Amino acid sequence: MFLVGIFSWWYGSGWVARAKAIKLSIGNMVDFFSIDILAKTLFNPYKQISAGSVDGPLEVKFRNFLDRTISRFIGAMIRSFMIIVGLIIIALQGVLGLLILIIWPIMPLMPVIGLILTVIGWLPWKS
Repeated sequence: MFLVGIFSWWYGSGWVARAKAIKLSIGNMVDFFSIDILAKTLFNPYKQISAGSVDGPLEVKFRNFLDRTISRFIGAMIRSFMIIVGLIIIALQGVLGLLILIIWPIMPLMPVIGLILTVIGWLPWKS
């Protein structure tokens, strides 16, 4: 009866709980990188609090324009890098989660497979 309970959990609610945990983990990673916010603010100035308009001579206005342009370029580069890194990490986490879900039903059979391989004398380093 104990083994029946274990196997019914493993192939039933345990598998579903693992899938939900993987989905939550991917959701947390999406929230951590905030790719949608980074994409919306891609060309905003980078860490420039006083990026408003400036009154004064043409030289001051041009310097302010150049300052904001450089700040926007730096912001776009950093945000683009973070978007790319975030997408790669989220994709890797999704592939790893899928691999876990595929291997999940095979795991209870691993001790039996290991025992059979031991009895027939198979050694992984002498293939």
